[in-house]
Amino acid sequence: MALKIQKKFIPSRQLLLEHLRPLITHHHCPSKLYHLQSMKQEGVVFPISDDIIVDPAFYPICTMPPSERIRKKNKAMMKDPQSLTNETYATKRTLASTKEPPFHSSLPFDFQYSYSETNPSMKPISFREPKFSPFGPGKLNRKWTGWSAPAQKHSTSRSMLGEPLTEREVEELFNKYGHSACVRQINLGRGGVTHNMLDDIHNHWKRAEAIRIKCLGVPTLDMDNVCFHLEDKTGGKVISRRTNILLLYRGRHYDPKKRPAIPLMLWKPHAPIYPKLVKYVPSGLTLEQTKEMRSRGLNSPALIKLTQNGVYVNVVEKVQQAFKMEEVVRLDCTYVEKNDCKKIGVKLRDLVPCVPLLFKNGQIIIWRGERG
Repeated sequence: MALKIQKKFIPSRQLLLEHLRPLITHHHCPSKLYHLQSMKQEGVVFPISDDIIVDPAFYPICTMPPSERIRKKNKAMMKDPQSLTNETYATKRTLASTKEPPFHSSLPFDFQYSYSETNPSMKPISFREPKFSPFGPGKLNRKWTGWSAPAQKHSTSRSMLGEPLTEREVEELFNKYGHSACVRQINLGRGGVTHNMLDDIHNHWKRAEAIRIKCLGVPTLDMDNVCFHLEDKTGGKVISRRTNILLLYRGRHYDPKKRPAIPLMLWKPHAPIYPKLVKYVPSGLTLEQTKEMRSRGLNSPALIKLTQNGVYVNVVEKVQQAFKMEEVVRLDCTYVEKNDCKKIGVKLRDLVPCVPLLFKNGQIIIWRGERG
């Protein structure tokens, strides 16, 4: 007797939709599992397809357009606005009652994102964002001007240094905190002496008399400026300076329990817009002379090749020596970011001094100016 093979019935799309329609349109059905079991008993096999909805809706399908729903909601709000806004008013009262008072700081300097990389003599011409305080709305008793929060006039600072250290004490501190494996270290990068770095320094000073600071990138062009701002903003003393490695001492009378309160910046504010660094025709030159110097600088050999986040301590001295022989100098900054190239040009303009002529393809062309 031959066995009778029963073939499975594969339904068409129309038949599947007829079976699934009760699951989609009627949300008051007892259970979607009941419908699936009944279809399984009938020998229905579900083909794998993304066009067929197998999972039913758990809420009634609304056929009203969004504009009609908004119109009805506004109409109900016009009839009884108090019922819809009571919860909002209660939330506002709760937030107002739990609002913290603004932070009061007695530090005698203006708060900025970066102290060493900002020139107070240069005023911005515009801003890239609204003047939102990076300390948070209503969190500080100082007004944010777009690039700084000015200090109050009656603020004063106290000295914590005491008597100067002897050579033996300096050597002991350097042997303890000056080596490369020291845990009490802060890396100072392209941002220079930033505001939140001051809080990190005081946190290290809780458990260590001195802290090792490793400087890299653009700030190393002017290490005197970095040392000045570290001493001025923290109240400490730089007792050792070896190339780009600094040792910052907290002072003999430093008390961690009486450390200054420093509010933290919650985000980095966008840098303001300053006047153009390179003029189309610098003063003292004609248009033809400017073009000739730019082409001569691009074709001349590079004085020095700078790397990303390198140590630029000797760059200013080398440029000053080169200007005794050459009128135009080229610096190769192929591996340096574009923003860092502009910062290098600004610092060289003020420190050498010189006149930037061109920033192109990672090359900096500078002119020594009208001096002999």
